[in-house]
Amino acid sequence: NKIKLSSILGAVALVISSQALALNPIVPMGKFMSDPAARVFDGKVYLYGSRDDSKNYYCSKYYDVWASSDLTHWTEYHDTFASVGKNDQIDYFDGDLYAPDCIKKGNTYYLVYSNSGAGEVQGIATASKPYGPFKHGKLLKGVTQIDPAFFQDDDGQMYLYWGQFAGKVAKMKPNMHEVDWTTYRDSIITEKDHCFHEGIQMIKRNGIYYLVYANIGRHGMATSIGYSYGHSPYGPFKYGGIIVDNFGCDPNVWNNHGSIVEYKGKWYVFYHRATNGVVSMRKACVEPITFNPDGTINEAEMTTQGADGPLDPTVTMDAARACTLTGNVRVELKNDTTEWLTGVRNLNTAVWKYFDFKKQPKKFTITLTPLEGGHITVFANNLCLPVLASFDVPKGNGIDPMTITVDVTDKISGVHPVYMRFSGKDDVNLFNVQSFKFE
Repeated sequence: NKIKLSSILGAVALVISSQALALNPIVPMGKFMSDPAARVFDGKVYLYGSRDDSKNYYCSKYYDVWASSDLTHWTEYHDTFASVGKNDQIDYFDGDLYAPDCIKKGNTYYLVYSNSGAGEVQGIATASKPYGPFKHGKLLKGVTQIDPAFFQDDDGQMYLYWGQFAGKVAKMKPNMHEVDWTTYRDSIITEKDHCFHEGIQMIKRNGIYYLVYANIGRHGMATSIGYSYGHSPYGPFKYGGIIVDNFGCDPNVWNNHGSIVEYKGKWYVFYHRATNGVVSMRKACVEPITFNPDGTINEAEMTTQGADGPLDPTVTMDAARACTLTGNVRVELKNDTTEWLTGVRNLNTAVWKYFDFKKQPKKFTITLTPLEGGHITVFANNLCLPVLASFDVPKGNGIDPMTITVDVTDKISGVHPVYMRFSGKDDVNLFNVQSFKFE
């Protein structure tokens, strides 16, 4: 990994390079960013979202901005706006900041934020750069629900969308600090008719207006990013379906929140996954998406590879990048820069998608920290065949890591997922898994 620190206009920029290909989550180990609102400014993708700091509550009192010119290498602009501390820019509120959005008008970048308070909970701050720092937070009068999103139509008119359970819209006045309440409309989409929960975004493609939002329809929880579409900023909107679903990323996953964006001729959905066995420690991810000729969107699969193609199986893979987990196992923070799979119990499974096996691997190596110990079976394609490796893990003290190398048993070539099935005594933690690779 390559890390470079520098100070830019008061915000700390952390440049992060990982494998030659993109990876999910896009934020590095020890970093938590949720509710990603993607914007393209000056040839780069910028993500505006919440910073998650605790297992006990959502979000934090700070925003970070993430930027990339290739969706592989990401720069973090740290502490670009805050309700407390050295970059406190809200004189009327000191609580937590919820999902924001940002848009450019003229030479100014307008950050619309929301907070955990009661009553009027949105505000506007401004900056001369897309990564801030954003200054002079001012209350947006009259808006009493969270999750704002800007949209600028082809005629230049700016709109604000927001709401929970029922989507709301109004035009912004030219000064970008006031809502034109004469244009306000409530319930343009609803939970009943569109599975709308919260986290709204508007985009326009080929004359079709798409509302993208946290969808509660599939599991009775807002684990999906869904959409509805129409031919006006005000609708009416027809329910479209689900774009991506994060169900299975963590045993206690409950919500999702994201956006879609076109970048360099391709479309992507940004979303977040839960970690740490809680609802409040989330990590931003990205998947490519495709549209059908009629404008509908195909559902994307949750993967490890993210925006780019299949991964190299000979490069060490952090176990914490598993895209699907079953049972008690979850991604958990070990320290400021390390995450691993923990809570591994009998018949739990983990999946990483996808790897390109250009050559037949001879060895499989895994690094883990044994507890009760048990058995690991490594598969490709599913939890049956082919079996790539099968081996015992001895009992340990839960502190000292161990590296195990075994022969790859079955032949494999081409692009495949990797599955692991863990087995051992019931109702006890077997081991923590740090990383693996093929040789």
